Parts: sequence; C-alpha cells; structure tokens
Amino acid sequence: MTFCYLAAFNWWLLLCPWSLSHDWQMGSVPLITSGWDPRNLLTCAAFGALLLLCYRFIADLEVQRHTPAVIGLLLLVIPFVPASNLLVTVGFVIAERVLYIPSVGSVIITAYGVQLMWYSKPWTKGFLVIGLALLAASGVARTYKRNADWRDRATLLRADLVTLPQNAKLHYNLGNFLRESEQQDSAIRHYKEALRLWPSYASAHNNIGTLVSGMDNAEHHFLQAIKYNRHHVNAHYNLGKLYKKSGQTIQAIKMLEKCIWLQPRFVQAHVELLALKPESEKKSILTKLVELEPNNWEHFVLYGDWLRMKGLQSPASKYYLEALKLNFKNRNIDKPIRGDLIAFRYTVLMYRSLGQKSRILQLLTRWHTWRRGWPSAAAAHMYLRDWRLKMELEGRVQIYSKAVNPTKTTTCFDHSQLSGEVKKATEDKTKKYEENKNQLANLKRDDKKVLSADSDSNSACECKKCGTKKRNVSISSQIKTTHNKSEIGHKEKKCSLHRKDKTVKNSGVIPNIGGLSEHILMKTF
Repeated sequence: MTFCYLAAFNWWLLLCPWSLSHDWQMGSVPLITSGWDPRNLLTCAAFGALLLLCYRFIADLEVQRHTPAVIGLLLLVIPFVPASNLLVTVGFVIAERVLYIPSVGSVIITAYGVQLMWYSKPWTKGFLVIGLALLAASGVARTYKRNADWRDRATLLRADLVTLPQNAKLHYNLGNFLRESEQQDSAIRHYKEALRLWPSYASAHNNIGTLVSGMDNAEHHFLQAIKYNRHHVNAHYNLGKLYKKSGQTIQAIKMLEKCIWLQPRFVQAHVELLALKPESEKKSILTKLVELEPNNWEHFVLYGDWLRMKGLQSPASKYYLEALKLNFKNRNIDKPIRGDLIAFRYTVLMYRSLGQKSRILQLLTRWHTWRRGWPSAAAAHMYLRDWRLKMELEGRVQIYSKAVNPTKTTTCFDHSQLSGEVKKATEDKTKKYEENKNQLANLKRDDKKVLSADSDSNSACECKKCGTKKRNVSISSQIKTTHNKSEIGHKEKKCSLHRKDKTVKNSGVIPNIGGLSEHILMKTF
C-alpha cells in the first residue's frame, strides 16, 4: 500500500508541486499500515484517473486518431515506471528528479484537456482562462520562493525541515553544517533529534562522539555507532584516537587495525598507527604510506625523520629532497607556504649535517627563484643566510684557486672546474719532477766518469770533486721520496706529496728543482 501511495504522491507533486524537498529519506513518508488510512483515497483517485487515460488512449487507437493523449500518456507513464518501486526496488523513496520527463507528458495532457473543453463547452472559456492564469501565477510564485531556498546550503536545509520536520537525514545534514560553522551546541541538538527520529543512525552517534566533552560520553556514542554498523570506518578510527589520547595503547592499536582492515587505503589510520607501533614495525607502515600517496610530501618527511633517528643520514636526505621536489612540482600560487618551508628546512638541515654547503647554496638559490616577489620574514632570513654562505664558499674557492690559476677569477660555483685544474697542475708538476730526476741520474754518471779519469789530479781538482759530490748529495736529499709502508714486497711506490722542500742554489749546471706545492681541494659538496 505504501508503494502505491508513493506513485500517487508523485502524481500529486506534478499537479501541485508545493511540498518540495531535496531529500525524501528516513521517515519522510510514514508507512501505511492500515486500509483505513485516509491517504489511500489519494491512491484510488490517482489510479482511477490513470484508467480513464488508458481508456481514452485505446479509443483513439481504434479510430486511428493520433491525438496528443497518446504521446502525453506515454511520456507520463513509461519514464516513471522504472523508478516507482512497483516493479523493482530502487534506492530512494521519492526523488523529484525522476519527474522531469513525466512533467512534459503531464503538460501535454493538461493542454489537450483544456483544448477539448474550449471547443466542446464554450461556456467554460472564462473559467478556463482564469484557471490557467492562476495556475501560471502560482507556478511563478512557487519557483521564485524555491529559488530563494536554494540560495545556500543553510537556507535549503532549514526550508526543507519546515516541509519535512520528521526527516532524520535533514536534521543530520543540518547538524553537519552547524558543526562546520563552529556552532557545536546547535549541531548536537540536531544530531540528537535525528537519533530520536532514527535511533539506529550510526553516523549521528559517531558525529556526536566527536563533539561531546568527556571521554565516557564520547566512547559511548562511538560504541553505539559500531553496534548499529559494524563496518563504520570512521567510528573505529575515532574510537582508536580516543583510546590513544587516554593512554590505552593496546585498545587504540586494535581499533586502528580494525579500521585499516575495513578500509586498507585509510591513510589517517596508518598515520595514527605509526605513533603507536614499535620501531621494528614502523618501516612497513611508512612504506605503505608512501605507496598509498606517492605525491604527499608529508609522508616522505616522516620517512626521512625515522631514517635520521636511526642514524641513516644519507637515505634520509633522499627522502627530504624528494619531499622538497614534490613541493616544487606541485607548487601553486594559492598554496600556503607552510608545507614548502617545512620540507625545505628539513632538507637544508640534513645537508648541513652532512657538510654539503654547496648543495645548500643551490637549494637556497632555487628557493629564491621560485618564491621571488613573496615578501616575508622567512624569505628575508633566507636571503641573509644565502649571502653569508656564498661569501664563505667564495673565500674558500679563491684560496684554493690561487696556486692553480692566479689570473682567473673563480666563483663559488666553479668547484668542478677548480678540481679539474688542480688535477692537471698536479700531473704537470709530477711530469716535471720525473724529468729532473732523469737529469740527476745522467749527472751522476758523468761525475763517475770524471772521477775515474782524474784520479791523479792535483788538490784543486780534489776540492772541486768534493764540492761536486756535496752538491749531488744535497740534490739527492732534496728529492728524497717516501715509500708506502703498506706495500712492502711489492713494486716500490713513490709519493711526491711527502717530499721535503729544500732550497738549492742554482749553479748554472744543474737545473733548479723547486718543491712541488701541494693543493688539496676540500669537498664541500
């Protein structure tokens, strides 16, 4: 009987669209439990009118007359039958949207009836004109009023509650709006009204639990929500957070794990569970978070923090840098700067702990390029830090580059070029040292020949020979090499970096061999 009445009520909405609502659920239409219910009269009237239209339809078909009644009846009945709950059960009670096409058929049938009366009964023309004028005026007035109801969410909900005060869903939706508007007392009142109309409304219990003060009261509503709906994900999550806040770790872990079991992609439950699990199980949770939301920089920061606490600075820096890249990639002019600053700060601090100041300078330069024209205290501080770091690195590079190429002006960004020049200079000086060593060997051979040929020379020659020997010994001590002690028994290695520099007076015979200046490039990047 209730489904038949719903079909008749939809027909009444076509004739008199006065009781309108955007939501006809949860008690909007009370059930008909008795044959003496007066609403059954409307059902009988609607189906009687439908039978008359069907008779007229068949009569027109018998005489091969294609009247508007045929098209009007088809448009009125056929689109409505699938949503009428008469053949199959649908997921709603009444929906005004299913009457859009039937309303076209209703207008056609009404116009056809007025046309028949206009020609068959001329004395009714005045009444027809007045009736049509009143119908059009009332329709315009109702449309204007309904448009005002749809001005915003609050006016729509309040207007529909006037029409359907027994609708629990409308009270629940209005409670949600009031909660978002920070009107908690009014929201709780509408939630409780929804529970009075629908005691097993699990979502209303859950939302009240998030607003009431006192752990016992909140726990009661969360448990009631789980009682009426064991698959209510938010109720399990909120109860787990409540247990976590009160220090009941075991119960909190149990509820959060049940929440994840019900909805494996519930990211917030994973985040809350991360703070409760032991260190040995955190890695799997962090990996799952990164897998679920690979574009969320916060998860990469959490992973980097955990790695940093474990002493793994190099992997942590990669996650911090990935978080910063995500911020740069998804940058938006309307996006708040807070998330960018957090990711940037963690990345810079990690590089500072690793001693990579050159990398920090690159990040600062990129940051200023991105945030150009955004005045703030943080930006001013970063500009100052950028300038100090740049001055420090330029000073270091100037010191290291003097011995390599004194004529070239080197900047703090020439680290790779400077390193190449130092390497080239070292190779050139090593080659020069080998040439001087060969010349010294040839000189020794010549001295031996002179000694053997002039063995009977006078004392002056002896003195000259002694002077030559002393000079050779001095030169030999100057280029004395240091052996690598770790490779005893292998091929002798000679390291020019440990040679002692000694000043030798140029005699004009043997080329002057100066000490190789050593330059070590400090890696700051």
